[in-house]
Amino acid sequence: MAGSRTTGSAEADIERDLLIVGAGPVGLYAAYYAGFRGLSVAVVDSLPEIGGQVTAMYPEKPIYDVAGFPAVRGRDLVAGLLEQARRFTPAFVLGQRAQTLEKDAAGVFTVTTDTGTRIRCRAVVISGGIGTFTPRPLPAGEGWLGRGLSYFVPSLEAHAGQDVVVVGGGDSACDWALSLEPIARSVTLVHRRAAFRAHEHSVARLRASTVEVITEAQVTAVRGDRAVESVEITGPGGRMTRPAQAVIAALGFTANLGPIRQWGLEVVGNRYLAVDTTMATSVPGVFAAGDITDYRGKVRLISVGFGEAATAVNNAAVLINPEEQLFPGHSTDSVPAVA
Repeated sequence: MAGSRTTGSAEADIERDLLIVGAGPVGLYAAYYAGFRGLSVAVVDSLPEIGGQVTAMYPEKPIYDVAGFPAVRGRDLVAGLLEQARRFTPAFVLGQRAQTLEKDAAGVFTVTTDTGTRIRCRAVVISGGIGTFTPRPLPAGEGWLGRGLSYFVPSLEAHAGQDVVVVGGGDSACDWALSLEPIARSVTLVHRRAAFRAHEHSVARLRASTVEVITEAQVTAVRGDRAVESVEITGPGGRMTRPAQAVIAALGFTANLGPIRQWGLEVVGNRYLAVDTTMATSVPGVFAAGDITDYRGKVRLISVGFGEAATAVNNAAVLINPEEQLFPGHSTDSVPAVA
């Protein structure tokens, strides 16, 4: 049975042993590991899709530093981690930002999201990567989100046979334009500058492809009835119109700790959470793992985050149930219950 999923709107209280804040690779591994330890889990993320920064910025790019994979696409890594975690039916609360943290006299936390969903738990693991991830908006796209406008591409196949307009000049914009070229009817990339921020190799491939590249220009209007049908592009040569059933605004993201900054945690360098060797933060019962953590000698790699997630979950398990052992045993020596 797959994990339950809540997106966008609030629902009745959710009660779990452990709450994981962040549904990126490290958060997904933490969800699996918590299930392995016999804990019930909820995972909350401000983005509407699972995978965090990997899904939002480089789902098609190969990742070379994950143990056991000579190379793995970001999308495939996320899919494998989700399949692994789903064995233990975590509750996914997506498109909602963890807003407030309260702790009662019995040691039970209540985390409330920006839409009012309340999650009660005995411990929290923050695996929010580089913090709350917010896409930079396309001014001309106001009101079109979910009607043909998106900020990333959860599925390339969803755009098969479409006219797609990609807006942006970074690696994500170029990667998506190139990845969509073989399956879309047409791909147009619009960038407001003449020079690209993307790697030169990607730009060279883009120039050699069938993607129409329009630089020193901006999308100034999105048109259609119930869904996107075309866009107006304004550049040095004036205005032009291109058909579009999909507009991908790859304009980058802003990231910060957001409301977590108000949780009383020790913050390092305005963007990281200080942790000790157990991955505990300065607030008892709140742990952290992944890129958001900071300690002497910290290395920010996905593979390091996986180890930190296991450390955080094991220490949270002992906190939740003091009769538990810190060391869980080896997975090959046990057959954990699967929901």
